[in-house]
Amino acid sequence: MRFLEVDDGDGFRLTRDFPENDISRTYAVLSHTWGEDGDEVIFQDMQQGGGTDKPGFGKIRFCAERAQCDGIKYFWIDTCCINKNNQFELSKSIISMFRWYQRAEKCYVYLSDVPRDSKEPIRDTEDWEKDFCESRWFKRGWTLQELLAPASVEFFSRHGVKLGDKAGLERQIREVTNIPVAALLGRPLSSFTKHERFSWQRSRQTKEEEDIVYSLIGIFDVSIPVLYGEGRDHARTRLDREIDISRKGPDHESFSVTFASPEVAETAHFVARVSELREIHEVLSSSGVRRGVTIHGLGGMGKTQLAIAYAMQYKDDYSAVFWVNAKDEDSLKLSFGNIAKQIAREHPSADAMRNAANSSDRDEAVNAVKRWLNLANNTRWLIIYDNYDNPKIPSNTDSFALDLRKYVPESHQGCLIVTTRSSEVRFGQQMRIRKLETIEDSLAILSHSCDRSPLADDPDAVKLAKKLDGLPLALATAGAYLRQKSMTFTEYCNLYQASWAKLQQTSPSLDSYEDKQLYSTWQISFDQIQQRNEAAAQLLRLWAYFDNEDIWYELLCYKHAKRYFPAWLCKLTDDELDFNSAVRVLCDHGIVDAHPPTRGQTNGYSMHSCVHSWTRDVLNAEPDEHLARTALFCVANFVPNTDSAEWWVIQRRLFNHANRQLHGHASVGDDASWACYHLGVLYQNQGKLADAEEMYNRALPGHERKLGPDHESTLLTVCNLSVVYKRQGKLAEAEKMCDRALQSAEGTLGPEHMLSLSTVHNLGDIYRKQGKLVEAEKLYERVLQRERRTLGLDHSWNLATVNNLGLLYVDQGKLAEAEKMYDRALQGGERALGLNHPSTLDTVCNLGTLYASQGKLVEAERMYQRALQGYEMALGLDHLSTLDTVHNLGLLYEKQGKLVEVEEMYQRALQGSERALGPDHPSTLETVHNLGCFYRDGDQGKLVEAEKSFQQALQGFMKALGPDHPSTLATVFEIGRLYAKQRRRPEAEQMYHRLVAAQDNLSTDVRDEFAIFEQELRALGVEKFPLRRLQGSSSSQEEDDLETTDQSRSDEVQSHDGSRSDDSQTSDQGAIEVGRASRKRQFEEPQESRKRLCEVPRVPDQRRYNLRTTRPHSSKK
Repeated sequence: MRFLEVDDGDGFRLTRDFPENDISRTYAVLSHTWGEDGDEVIFQDMQQGGGTDKPGFGKIRFCAERAQCDGIKYFWIDTCCINKNNQFELSKSIISMFRWYQRAEKCYVYLSDVPRDSKEPIRDTEDWEKDFCESRWFKRGWTLQELLAPASVEFFSRHGVKLGDKAGLERQIREVTNIPVAALLGRPLSSFTKHERFSWQRSRQTKEEEDIVYSLIGIFDVSIPVLYGEGRDHARTRLDREIDISRKGPDHESFSVTFASPEVAETAHFVARVSELREIHEVLSSSGVRRGVTIHGLGGMGKTQLAIAYAMQYKDDYSAVFWVNAKDEDSLKLSFGNIAKQIAREHPSADAMRNAANSSDRDEAVNAVKRWLNLANNTRWLIIYDNYDNPKIPSNTDSFALDLRKYVPESHQGCLIVTTRSSEVRFGQQMRIRKLETIEDSLAILSHSCDRSPLADDPDAVKLAKKLDGLPLALATAGAYLRQKSMTFTEYCNLYQASWAKLQQTSPSLDSYEDKQLYSTWQISFDQIQQRNEAAAQLLRLWAYFDNEDIWYELLCYKHAKRYFPAWLCKLTDDELDFNSAVRVLCDHGIVDAHPPTRGQTNGYSMHSCVHSWTRDVLNAEPDEHLARTALFCVANFVPNTDSAEWWVIQRRLFNHANRQLHGHASVGDDASWACYHLGVLYQNQGKLADAEEMYNRALPGHERKLGPDHESTLLTVCNLSVVYKRQGKLAEAEKMCDRALQSAEGTLGPEHMLSLSTVHNLGDIYRKQGKLVEAEKLYERVLQRERRTLGLDHSWNLATVNNLGLLYVDQGKLAEAEKMYDRALQGGERALGLNHPSTLDTVCNLGTLYASQGKLVEAERMYQRALQGYEMALGLDHLSTLDTVHNLGLLYEKQGKLVEVEEMYQRALQGSERALGPDHPSTLETVHNLGCFYRDGDQGKLVEAEKSFQQALQGFMKALGPDHPSTLATVFEIGRLYAKQRRRPEAEQMYHRLVAAQDNLSTDVRDEFAIFEQELRALGVEKFPLRRLQGSSSSQEEDDLETTDQSRSDEVQSHDGSRSDDSQTSDQGAIEVGRASRKRQFEEPQESRKRLCEVPRVPDQRRYNLRTTRPHSSKK
């Protein structure tokens, strides 16, 4: 950067060119508009001492005089201080110019078209002000940065008369430029949105078309090469790209996602809360690790609208903005599912995300999205958790309270906003939202919502705004009402007073002054809605018995049960146009918001949680049994069959409405048993086993009374209860229910009826889990023969039985027979279902386990890798089937000596299992157990970690399965061997005697290796062993010949597969024998999704035969 200075002869000369890091001098700059070509003094003129006769020379003299008056030696003028013939220097100067103006002590703006003379009298001020506002200086592109960058900007007429400075003329400048005063007075430009900054340049012009873009380089604090001739559009594209990189990071395109949430209705006109928006942006723009803001305040204060407004204004600052409904766990998982779908659509190469988005397991979507947000270069996302009003904190005893931390990405990157009513929630900086502070803000909301203006001079409008006391939701509701009615503000105030008095009488329990204000405004609107459209008012009453989010037309259509529904609802849903008209009335009054349709779903409608509370507490102060049952029937009727397209998507949409029925007011008579059954189906498929059990138990007595104990629908309910009990690990109850269903089904439907075959198969599964292998084999063989006759060899049910019979043979040690069964199931599955169907992959995984137990490690790894790739594509990275295969690969790698891969696989399986099943589930404990074996027998010598893992597994198994269960005893055995390795004789002997006392319950692999443990104890000096020899133990001579090195013992331990079947396809707990066991896959309903609607094992669609004749209609008769 070079300057001008006055020489000894009162002329001007250029200084040397100073490096930018050496510009410590105080200097002034001139801002002006260029004249015609040839009018300005240029760099070459100054070098040659010429240019004094040019019109532009007067500007140089003016600037020099002003600088001298201010005691500044150096000054800079763009026309003559930059060598424009040097393209490198020109490009560098353009890129640096904003900083040069910013560092200047003074900026003198020379307005050549404002002709005020110092001799003009004061009365002519208005004339020069008009000229000032119309000056071409405000219309030129480069002068924008010259206005904003310097701290001190002074304006002068062409006669050198000072007109004022930037601070004193802020009103005039604001009116001319539409630039906010805060920007003029020095607020960092980064606090303004990209859209705002571009808008400041919109009406300006430049001589070169590219300059309109280049003049914004400093405004956005970026750098791009100057390429004259590229055109304006190309330059803008490059600038946009550089802005995105500076804001979102160099990899932002790899993680860019459009902000388009179906759960968010955009705030078309957001007013007030300017300081709050600025504060949020300042916090989230700060440097450091993850930034967060928690917005808390009373309901109706506009927390959600503030978050929406921030997202809309600053979405360009982020590579992705996501909206999560944190009202409860189910809503939250639904939001994550929507996010997964959006990421999958915009990033088609994200296979795991696509699989998770399409999975029926809602946890898969949560985990997939969190993993995506945790990726190393994905740092510029914003996720908003809205309505986190029931937090899991010490002061909240609600059993349904939500722990949001489980749904926040673990990595310390990105930004969070949380809205909540609780002041105890803290994610990052807290911000309390209070009532609107100024009457102007209240009037702005009222004006926009009622479409009347101006209101500031209307005393009645001011009176109403004061009466509503700065509550944004109340102001918006009142405005929506006034927009529909030709009513004065005074008349509305009178209605409000009457509504308040009525509320005092009808709802005296409302302690909150704010609630009474809100409820009074809604009551006025409700009265008007009732007059305009009675069906709309009734719909509002009915809505109290649904969730507040997402009501859609088809949900309320139940055309085959009109005698069970109120006449007004039947009429309303006969024609979708009538329904839309009624909902439009609710939208017009600000009671309901419409959401656009998403892919595969019709549009839905939602209401604010405060409004929903009013419909419950006021409109339905006395619960309406008829409306409650109507809601129950609507939800139950909509539970889809599993042959429906994307049935799991519909279930997710229904889930929160189902929860309202679970805890609702509807009494369950016999005519509602079918509805309870179908809610049980939904809950079972969503993994809510306790809720499924409750709904089935509600349904069963009604079925028994109305249809009889042997009716098919009754038996199906019994059978489903059996499956729920099995998945809960209640094997005795499961067996009891299954026996009942089987006896009745075979007696009334026949032994070859589908339900009978399914029940036999289910009982076989229970027996196998109980260790009753002979009985289980008989049942499998029995059902297999009947299926061959009725269904054929390649039917999916038959293949399921063949696979599970293979599992049983493995449990019995009949490995050759097991391999035949697996090969047969695999070939049939590939033909009937396809190579990558999950049921086919189950058999592939089972074959891998079998090969590993036979020492065929190469073949085992090939099978496991095929299964793993297929599961990841079909089911996702965190599905239980995927995790089981990861677990098995860990075992295999341990046998192959790949120690790094072993721990990696075990840790991945453990973390996934803890998320999916919990830390105390037997499948999780098995991985903990195997980690202990790895730590004990590996070369790392991690004996402390081994003991910790074993103790965790032992405590868990004792709690889940009991002290004498084979899995518990297998862990006792491994702990004993650990103690022996550590030469802790007393503890090792204690473990040994505990095993001997329960020797009848020891698994086969523990029995086979018992001699190793005895040999290790003998090495510690133990001499007396029980006289009774355990079956499978070696003779004394064989024991003496045993190798005692750690490696050989490890190899022997690893040479056994164990007799454990996890059946984690359905998350069952049962007879699990650990002992380094691989997990084997069991078929139940092979052609359905992994989480089935109604899990009577191997019934592809239970609703094929049930309940169609028990629903309250006669369409199937």
